[in-house]
Amino acid sequence: MKLYTIDTGLFKLDGGAMFGVVPKAIWNKTNPADENNLCTWAMRCLLVEDGDRLILIDTGIGNKQDAKFFSHYYLHGDATLDNSLAKHGFNRDDITDVFLTHLHFDHVGGAVEREGETLVPAFKKATYWSNEKHWQWATNPNDREKASFLKENILPIQESGQLKFVDTNSEAIFNENFRLRLVSGHTESMMLPLIKYKGKQLLYMADLTPSTGHLPIPYVMAYDMFPLTTLGEKKAILGEAVDHEFVLYFEHDPINECCTLQRTEKGIRVKETFKLAEL
Repeated sequence: MKLYTIDTGLFKLDGGAMFGVVPKAIWNKTNPADENNLCTWAMRCLLVEDGDRLILIDTGIGNKQDAKFFSHYYLHGDATLDNSLAKHGFNRDDITDVFLTHLHFDHVGGAVEREGETLVPAFKKATYWSNEKHWQWATNPNDREKASFLKENILPIQESGQLKFVDTNSEAIFNENFRLRLVSGHTESMMLPLIKYKGKQLLYMADLTPSTGHLPIPYVMAYDMFPLTTLGEKKAILGEAVDHEFVLYFEHDPINECCTLQRTEKGIRVKETFKLAEL
């Protein structure tokens, strides 16, 4: 098995929304805001090469939305999904599976593209993976979350016939090296891949812990649907990560790709940070 970092670019979100009840005087030290109170975040996906399978975990925000939509998020940086794949010798047609942790637009936007006036899957030869409970949640969204679930990112996947649902009760998803942690504080039934790699276990954090700046237990995003559920999930999963020496892989941290953890007087904190390629 080989793992590859797939950077799809940077964007900006409101710092207060990203850190919830934590005062700006605290979070601004680790994630400094601009004059509009916006912080820069990564959209870092992961490519898993395992035998004859090439599995892409999440897809970034994509490029099919209009200028007004993108003006809210200040996309920047040179990285794109395509040039990141090419850097490792791959292209979209090589992808056999697209695994979607959840269906918010900054995770699933790149899964669908425009061909003229038609919306079609961006990965023509891939099976797309979600889970039934989250799919129902996303396609029948509540009023608070519906701005994150855009039908143009989601419905074309099902209409194409390329969608399958993960059995979330199964111990192993693709094989014994690819397992899941299922969490529902951020959104219903978000999937965190747990991958055995080079004698370690690598946990893809998605939006449970978007960055190293979110490791303290109370640092929960205002975007989360059920903050108290997130608190419990973070305690359990970060505790497991320390006990079993997991490597955490961050989707949104603008600087740090990976870290290990340690217990301190202040709680669970970073032990060391490094790039995936250094593992």
